[in-house]
Amino acid sequence: MQPLTQMLVLLAAAVLLVTIARRLRLPTPVPYLAVGLACGPHALGVVSGSSTVALMAELGVAFLLFTLGLDVSLPRMIAMRREVFGLGAAQVGATTAVFALLGRLAGIAWPAAVVAGGAIAMSSTAILLHQLTERAELNRTHGRLAFSMLLFQDLAFVPLLALASALGRGVNAFDLRAALLAAAGGALAIAAVLAAGRWLLRPLFHEIAHSRLRELFTLAALLVVIGAAWVSSLAGLSAGLGAFLAGMMLAETEYRHQLESVLRPFRDILLGVFFVSVGMLLDVRQLTGEAGGVLALLALIVVLKTAIAALVTRPFAGSRFKAVRTAIVIAIGGEFGVALGSVALADHVLPQRFGQPLLLALVLSMVLSPLLLNHNKRIARLLLRERGPPQRTAFERESAATTAIGGRAHVILCGFGRVGQSVARVLEAQGFEYIALDLDPARIAAARQAGDPVIYGDSADEQMLATAGLGTATALVISFSDPATALAILRTVRAQRPDVPVLVRTPDDSRLRELEAAGATAVVPETFEASLMLVSHVLMLLRVPVSRVVRLIGDIRNHRYNVLRSIVREAGDSALDEGRESREEVRAIVVPPGAWAVGRTLAEARARGAQATFQGVRRHGILGREPAASTRLRDGDVVVLYGTPEELERAESVLLAG
Repeated sequence: MQPLTQMLVLLAAAVLLVTIARRLRLPTPVPYLAVGLACGPHALGVVSGSSTVALMAELGVAFLLFTLGLDVSLPRMIAMRREVFGLGAAQVGATTAVFALLGRLAGIAWPAAVVAGGAIAMSSTAILLHQLTERAELNRTHGRLAFSMLLFQDLAFVPLLALASALGRGVNAFDLRAALLAAAGGALAIAAVLAAGRWLLRPLFHEIAHSRLRELFTLAALLVVIGAAWVSSLAGLSAGLGAFLAGMMLAETEYRHQLESVLRPFRDILLGVFFVSVGMLLDVRQLTGEAGGVLALLALIVVLKTAIAALVTRPFAGSRFKAVRTAIVIAIGGEFGVALGSVALADHVLPQRFGQPLLLALVLSMVLSPLLLNHNKRIARLLLRERGPPQRTAFERESAATTAIGGRAHVILCGFGRVGQSVARVLEAQGFEYIALDLDPARIAAARQAGDPVIYGDSADEQMLATAGLGTATALVISFSDPATALAILRTVRAQRPDVPVLVRTPDDSRLRELEAAGATAVVPETFEASLMLVSHVLMLLRVPVSRVVRLIGDIRNHRYNVLRSIVREAGDSALDEGRESREEVRAIVVPPGAWAVGRTLAEARARGAQATFQGVRRHGILGREPAASTRLRDGDVVVLYGTPEELERAESVLLAG
């Protein structure tokens, strides 16, 4: 079959199965795994595992780790060093040792048994991070500890791969000199990526941002990800590790949100290719022929790996429940384990009778991962025989709280950008409740973490407005700058609630009458309102009585800003956009156990140079606004900050690393 035909079949199958999976609310990896299984060389044979597919899959993992690195700054990594190098080393070492011993008892030579044990110790970075992020669990204790282990597994992959390659070349003992050279090359690669990130990338993106060419920014972002992955793989490290370090360096710049935005489509598509490539490894015929042995090996891997991880995690987790929950998350196999097993099998390091079932069991554990990850809390309770309180996830609690607001008198904010958030802060300060609707997932995730009642959805959709409580709303504010979007929302609102007051933001007066005809109670053109503010200040400086100024401003508004329309426009005048507004923003920072701020007050953080505004501290799901300087921070607190990107980065560095 021609490559173009293969690609067409894969795309058609992916679109069909992903659509069905979304309808059935199945996790994202499931349909892609099904596509790989159905179209792979062991089933219909539409496509075979090629080097191109493998490369795209590896890039998918690299893109995922880069975007994750954008959320994990260097100070956060310093704060997590105990978990990464302590817990991570314990998990990899203990799991490798136990399974190597079992392999030796089964008749495998010691070096090959160590390779097999190392392959089992690996977990899937792509699946775990994707699922934990989707479930908003990455910043929970079990998510943070699992992430620490994944980072160390990426580092441990290098010596294990070197051992497998040496055994494949007929070297019976581990070559210490070769291992030291590989470690030195890896250290140089890491240093190169960190140095480039700190001294080269920021000036580069600063120059590109000033060019205002969106496509140039996207190209530069792709160059950084692929370049960092290339440097890392050149030194024998995983491509994802280099991409993660590059993202971590760029996390300390003001461009991280834009980088994540432009790379998200590439990341999602390439991650889909990764899951398809995993599905292609499944040999259904072998699975049916040796079902008993493969399933027994799968059960042994999951159970033993969970038990070992729970034991080594217990000192770091603080409770048995959190330790077991972390262990369940980390129990699945991984892409690095499959790679190690494939190398060992191809070079005859592992016998066929052990290697093939091992590979199949690892891939099968990745296929079953959504079941373990989506129910990790229930499984942990079941294993510990704990009923526990009928707790809901943070997402469920926040959704329930938001729904409760929708049943009372409140204001609906359509759009939660800078303008929408400004309106929200004033409403909150005056004691009014609100619910916001927005379509930016990153913005919603940050807002929810900060305790704001925000819903992902289209403000022009009848069902979403009903969910936001349009029936009980006392007012509705449309803060989108696009008049066409505002018109669509207005028509939907007026079809359901002709009586509710609706305020509309618009850049200028170009569609003012159209918006009023569609049912807007009041339209606020930004350019005219800015002019009115300047006029009022000028008149008061000229000692015009305040009552006269207020009357004049009111008259201008009542006459639809006619006085202000007699202006001469310059060629190329454009409406005010978000890019010209203040650079200040809100950011929520989770305080991990090893952070400098644990046990210290906000006043101490200020004394260290944290100049951002501390808007709130969220503890156990309860948000305290405007915390006192004497507030002492604890492990797991979410600190809500407000300020410029530079102030926020400085404050985060202080809170995490001091």
